[in-house]
This record gives sequence, structure tokens and C-alpha cells, in this order.
Amino acid sequence: MLWDAGSMDIASTDFADAIRAFQEHLRVDEGDSPHTVRAYGADLQDLAQTLSSERCHVADLSLDVLRNWLWQEDRAGAAPATVARHAVVARAFGAWLARTGRVAADPAARLRVPKTARRLPRVQPAEAMGALLDHLRAEATEGDPLSLRDSAALELLYATGMRVSELTGLDLLDLDLEQRLVTVLGKGRKQRVLPFGEPADRAIVAYLQRGRPRLLRTPQAAVFLGARGARWNQRSVYATVRAALAAAPGTHAAGPHSLRHSAATHLLDGGADLRSVQELLGHSSAATSQIYTHLSNERIRAAYRQAHPRA
Repeated sequence: MLWDAGSMDIASTDFADAIRAFQEHLRVDEGDSPHTVRAYGADLQDLAQTLSSERCHVADLSLDVLRNWLWQEDRAGAAPATVARHAVVARAFGAWLARTGRVAADPAARLRVPKTARRLPRVQPAEAMGALLDHLRAEATEGDPLSLRDSAALELLYATGMRVSELTGLDLLDLDLEQRLVTVLGKGRKQRVLPFGEPADRAIVAYLQRGRPRLLRTPQAAVFLGARGARWNQRSVYATVRAALAAAPGTHAAGPHSLRHSAATHLLDGGADLRSVQELLGHSSAATSQIYTHLSNERIRAAYRQAHPRA
């Protein structure tokens, strides 16, 4: 769903029309998720509010206006990450305005994105993850379809490092059980083919044979189904994963993205090269994956300090 500009007093201006067109560009051309499209619209709505009722046109945007917007956000106590995100949105919007001929020059071309301290992602201990997945597999042997589904889903998330949106978007034709490969559609509609191991294969086969048929209400292609037979949604996946991690000994309560972080870090711990991890995760830049190298190095340092007599 696009942001509803009709709720604002700028609805009759070309600014509102530009926001709607920009959101459509994000949705259709960039393949961004509905959440991202809505978030960009909300941020641009906030920008529009900084313009007076007499100045509600894209031609009124300038570097000074954008800098003033970010300054007001900072003075109002917005988190540094929020201010940085607004700057990213403004730069994307300004570049699109210029590219589509709505303005003569990009008003955000010289807008700098404030640097924010990057937090290290939360990673689950490998031993605890193994114990959790073994526990879920044992629970699934009783045949409950939701337990079979949960076991297969967590195994696949951890085995591949795929995003939750990629998991919920899986169709049956995306699975190649013979080769133990799964095809996912990531950000920007980019496809990746990801391998998975024997434990995930066993869990998926058990779910497809004994769990999914009992959840299915009407014929459909989705791999993972909710309790009512529809495609499993991201919110429900989040709740399921968080509950499983919170209840398991040795793991930290966190959402599904923690499994993605854990998969990447454990791959590097096991000797995988950064380029391979980048391709598995679908990162467009190796710099995005570099954070996991830092985590892996921290583990090495910790082990060295604990074990070496002259550390």
C-alpha cells in the first residue's frame, strides 16, 4: 500500500504527486518491499511538512531546505540512525526527481549522510543453535504440522542465511531437494541459489510429506503455510523464531535476522571466504558483509586471551 497523500494539506500539489510516483518507482522498478515503500513515503511526508503551504512544490526543494529538515530532526531529539535514514531517503528522492526531469538539478546531490555508530549484530552461539534445532526436530517427530513447519523453517533460515521475506516468498518450485538447493528472490528482485545441508533437507522433506498437507486448505504454491492454510506471513515467522530462541538454553531472545547473522558468522568461523558469504547473503557490496569478519575476529581474540599463557 502506498502512502496516502490525500490525508495531507499538500494533496493538491505536485509534491504529493511526486511522492506517489516515487513510491511506485520503488515498488515496481526497484522491487522494494511494501514496508520499505511505506517507510519512504512517511519520511517524505515529514519532509513535506517542513515546507509552508505556499511552498509545496518539488521545485522548492534545495540543499538548504534538506539540511534544515535534518537539523530540525536532530534538535527534536531524533535518534542518529533516524536522521541518517532521512538523509538517505532525501538523496534517493532528489536523484529520482532529477533523473525523471521533475527538477533541473538534484537538490540532494551534496547532502551528506551523517555517520552513525554501527552496532554489532546479535549472533547465537553455534552449540546452542545446534541444540535448539535438535530439540525442534525431536518435537516434530510427534507429527504436529506446525512443529514440522517450524523445524523446517528454522533449519532453512540458519542453513542458508536467507531473509524472512525470502522464506515466506518461497514456492514449491523453488526447492530442488535432489540437489539440496533453494532459489530465493531477494532485494531488487535479484535471484540467488542457496545450498543447504542434510539436517535442513530432512526437516523440509518431513514437513512437505507430513505437515504441509495437513495445513493446506486450497491448492497453492507456497512452501510454508500458516495455521489457517494461507501463506505464512513475516510477523508470524518473527514471533515463532523469537519464542523458540527465548525458550532455548544458551540462545538470546531475538528475531529471525539473528539466524542470518549467525549463519554468516559461523560460516566465517568455519573458514568460508568473505566473497562466498557475500553472495550467499545477497549483499551488493562486500563492505556490508565485512561486519561478520569483525565478529569472527572478535571470537578469535577472545579465545586467544583466554587460552594463551602470554596473551
